Amino acid sequence: MLHLIQNHFLIFAAILTLCAILAGFLGSLTGLGGGVVIVPMLVLLFGVDIRYAAGASLISVIATSSGAASTYVKQRISNFRIGMFLQVAATIGALVGALLAGVFNASTISIIFGVVLVLNSVLSRKYKETEDNKPADKLATFFRLNGSYPTQTGAKSYNVYNLPGGFALMFLAGTLSGLLGIGSGALKVLAMDGVMKIPFKVSTATSNFMIGVTAAASAGIYLVSGFIDPLLCLPVMFGVVVGSRLGAKFLIKSNPKHIRTVFIVIVALVGLQMIYKGVFGSI
Repeated sequence: MLHLIQNHFLIFAAILTLCAILAGFLGSLTGLGGGVVIVPMLVLLFGVDIRYAAGASLISVIATSSGAASTYVKQRISNFRIGMFLQVAATIGALVGALLAGVFNASTISIIFGVVLVLNSVLSRKYKETEDNKPADKLATFFRLNGSYPTQTGAKSYNVYNLPGGFALMFLAGTLSGLLGIGSGALKVLAMDGVMKIPFKVSTATSNFMIGVTAAASAGIYLVSGFIDPLLCLPVMFGVVVGSRLGAKFLIKSNPKHIRTVFIVIVALVGLQMIYKGVFGSI
């Protein structure tokens, strides 16, 4: 009997690891974090309780951030000044969301979150990156947030805009992370890409750096509540780390337009999934 249990667990762990590699790849490539794939995968394919799935999701988000961030740092794509500035809002929001998890109706928040993601996925189709000749934002210049990133034709400079709007949306992203047990990488990328007009590759790389910190702030709540299962988290974490490193290397050589298309599709699917969970009370 013990032999059969061990064999079944090994098969389960192997399949879960392969799925986690795909999740980590997509999460790193788009800046969303592997959690957007991990949660529905665990719940729908493996029948895992949503609370334990959320716990494993947060751990995988931390692993994605750790796996991809080092590669982006070496390639000088991440903007740490922007990440640390916005992380203040995201971390405060994550703590607030975790505290409010037992007060507000998570199903209602899930529906709102899903609608926001679907609308943003539609709006992102029409967005174009800011041209270099647009005047720099005074507030971003004061905090020295403008920067540059490497391309195949050399370094390309960019300016940062609308810090208050990005800061507010980042607080919302953190709140949803703590409330729903997700990394909220979608809102982080949308805040930097759509609101602050940061190039998509920089937004993705900086989001990967940030989501681990935000997830860690709310993962502690799940750990104390007993919803972190090591046997579930270990294969997920291993697969996500491998997938995130592959995604980070692929992003460097990829076309931003193609990555944006993948991002839009995934965000739309995640939004519909969140609406479904909220309506049918499965969150």
